[in-house]
Amino acid sequence: MIIHCAFCLLLLANAITVHAQAYPNRPIRMIVPFPPGGGTDATARILTQALAESAGWQLVVENRPGATGRIGTEFAARAPADGYTLLLGTAGPNAILPSTRVKLAYDAVKDFAPISLIDSADYALVAHPSAPIRTVKDLIALAQSRPGQITFASAGNLSVAHLAGEFFKQFAKLDIIHIPYKGGGPAVVATLSGETTLYFGGPSVVHQSKAGKLRAIATTGAKRSKIFPELPAIAETLPGYEISQWVGVLAPASTPKDIVAHVHATFVKAISTAKVAQQFAIAGSQPVGNSPEEFTTHIKAEIAKWQKVVGGLKVQID
Repeated sequence: MIIHCAFCLLLLANAITVHAQAYPNRPIRMIVPFPPGGGTDATARILTQALAESAGWQLVVENRPGATGRIGTEFAARAPADGYTLLLGTAGPNAILPSTRVKLAYDAVKDFAPISLIDSADYALVAHPSAPIRTVKDLIALAQSRPGQITFASAGNLSVAHLAGEFFKQFAKLDIIHIPYKGGGPAVVATLSGETTLYFGGPSVVHQSKAGKLRAIATTGAKRSKIFPELPAIAETLPGYEISQWVGVLAPASTPKDIVAHVHATFVKAISTAKVAQQFAIAGSQPVGNSPEEFTTHIKAEIAKWQKVVGGLKVQID
């Protein structure tokens, strides 16, 4: 009986090895829960090229936008757990929305098998040039002298840009006013025109500052950005402040562990080249690559952080 059981275990181990070796034998569908043209979609396009060149894998990007990323994320959670449907998850649907009272048709922790963080990008705090703000200390002093008069734009309620501002308010104990817009473009335009004073935006807004149309004050990471090292981090003035947008690869929860391990190793290798790092830098982000366990811990920590930020907010979910 013991010999028989040992033989069964050997057969099972061989079957798992063959399973991993045979994967993938057809194109892999990568779900992007946002429209084409955005930052997550740009990451997807970089990945498709990198995986094709480094491993010969064929990734087919499938955009399923809507409901702040909820539609595509739910679709990926319910997909067959065979390794042929992957999700590009982001802070919005995978950490911010789960921290709210919104009823989701998926569980951001239980319904997914995290594989790896792919890239991350710090946000930048910019101000209209007419405002007497050149440093974070200037902003704090101005807002303290004018409570309820300083405004900041965002891409909409519960966007990363919105919560970056709310997080700043909490850390600095300020009374500044959030003005939501329908997307990042209109929010930038509002700040360019002086309709709002501040904007916490993606890396592209720093280029507006180099043209003199906005004034870049600081970045939102825990330390200075490698892409914009000339800008201080807000955390240098307010220790503990940290906001970043991130993109990571996840699979449906019950995807076999050998497939998860194989996808992880292949993706991390693909994004470790100088060429991919340069492509991410042009897009304003930097490659990460971590273990499934580290990515799982990251998601849980993000949800806990956003729960503290979102808890007292009374906003309409877009």
